Amino acid sequence: MGRLFGTDGVRGRANVDLTPELALVVAVAAAHTLAESDRSHPPLAVVGRDTRASGEMLEAAVVAGLTSAGANVVRVGVLPTPAVAFLTAEAKADLGVMLSASHNPMPDNGIKLFAAGGHKLPDEIEAQIEAAVAANATSAWDRPTGAGVGRVHDLLDGADHYVQHVVGTLAHRLDGLKVVVDCANGAASEVAPVVYREAGAEVVAIHAEPDGLNINDDCGSNHLDALRAAVVEHGAHLGIAHDGDADRCVAVTADGVEVDGDELMAILALAMREAGTLTEDTLVATVMSNLGLRLAMSAEGIRLVETKVGDRYVLEELRASGLALGGEQSGHIVMPAHATTGDGVLTGLHLMARMAATGRTLAELAAVLTKLPQVLINVPVSDRTVGAADPTVRAEVARAEAELGETGRVLLRPSGTEPLVRVMVEAATEETARTVAERIATHVRTASPV
Repeated sequence: MGRLFGTDGVRGRANVDLTPELALVVAVAAAHTLAESDRSHPPLAVVGRDTRASGEMLEAAVVAGLTSAGANVVRVGVLPTPAVAFLTAEAKADLGVMLSASHNPMPDNGIKLFAAGGHKLPDEIEAQIEAAVAANATSAWDRPTGAGVGRVHDLLDGADHYVQHVVGTLAHRLDGLKVVVDCANGAASEVAPVVYREAGAEVVAIHAEPDGLNINDDCGSNHLDALRAAVVEHGAHLGIAHDGDADRCVAVTADGVEVDGDELMAILALAMREAGTLTEDTLVATVMSNLGLRLAMSAEGIRLVETKVGDRYVLEELRASGLALGGEQSGHIVMPAHATTGDGVLTGLHLMARMAATGRTLAELAAVLTKLPQVLINVPVSDRTVGAADPTVRAEVARAEAELGETGRVLLRPSGTEPLVRVMVEAATEETARTVAERIATHVRTASPV
């Protein structure tokens, strides 16, 4: 068995890589690992999912695994990942489970686990769960019988709890703003339009009619063309796009220009510093963030701390250092004062609140950051570890770094969720960045052909 956990839980093609059998065993292992052994009452788990058809199948398997381990389960249905994390904390549950493959295509699915308090798992806890699954240790655990078997309850107003919580974080209403929100036919389809309207915005919702098969299908945060067109058509002040489980947020200006996670972090960092809530005047981002973000923050007197790729590592740094804002270029933005994980809906709210409070357009706010040309090539490979570690590939990376010097940088990393090697190059010009990236990508393809 290969590595089970990626950068964001267990993920794969539903019913092929991620089978009901595997989901059940992971659930049992998670219940035994995360539940407190000295409790006087059964463990409690919160289980939610996005809109994928396979989520129904996997939810049944996860619930079966949890209850077979003696855990009581609260099913919250289709909700964003951050809502499941929030409800895990609110219910004082021992663990939370979100079934989603985020921005991945519909045939994929995933299992995201939260510990008590709604926090993502550290590496060592994931390793314990993975070791138990690999050793099939679940079969050795005592199974409860009779009254010891876990029970299942449905929480029908979980969305209401989440909406009230998120809207309650705002210091400034959104009255006067018109926004188009692309819900990706995913978990945000119900709650995102409600949240934005409750906060005072005029909302046009698109791709908010999930049928189990159309999640992320030419829509959402990875496909902005429809959002751009809708913003212009409706004369909106901005557009906001979420991914399938709504832990991401990217935006477009009134003219349809993309505003990514780096720009969102810059806007929010300045707003929070002005409000006195940006702890130690520090922002946390990953190594994938554009070099322009570091330069912009430095010019504003804000320190930038970098982590490995994955919002879990941003979260770990935020918690360890007691910081107030972090995120990823992809649109995972974390504000620990209000959420335990990346929350796209929360991000969209606070972005619009900054616009409403300042009277400035999104384009004006985003102008604080000038991005260096950045080219990212996702190279399909048969083995992502080999593709990234091959000596000829590493030699080509070293050659590129020497060529770019201080005017750019190279980042090569295997994807944590897909059979890809990501080649990212920043340079003074897009032509240079693309030429260097293509050159490295060719070596990666040769090292690990599909």
